[in-house]
Amino acid sequence: MPNQDTFTLSRQELRRILIAFGVGEKGITSIISSMEKSHRHINLLSFISMLEKSGLERDAVSNVLRRIGLSDLAIEQALNAIDEQRVSSEIGRVYDAILDFGGA
Repeated sequence: MPNQDTFTLSRQELRRILIAFGVGEKGITSIISSMEKSHRHINLLSFISMLEKSGLERDAVSNVLRRIGLSDLAIEQALNAIDEQRVSSEIGRVYDAILDFGGA
């Protein structure tokens, strides 16, 4: 994504947003802990993946990102990038397969 915006939130503000969208305490703790480990910064695609792993559906993820301040265009581009990463990783798994023709 060409635009490299930075969005700043307090830990409490992020917590309130996540609670409002139904992320459980375990998911919130995981997200905040991951951000702490990376010096309180997180790449947007990683953040989206973490939101999805915490159980949020795409609509809720989009709404969280809107609350943070991302435009609909930026959200769409980020979600498309996530989908492309998933397709690439699935294709990679197929090509990494090992065939054994032993015992011939």
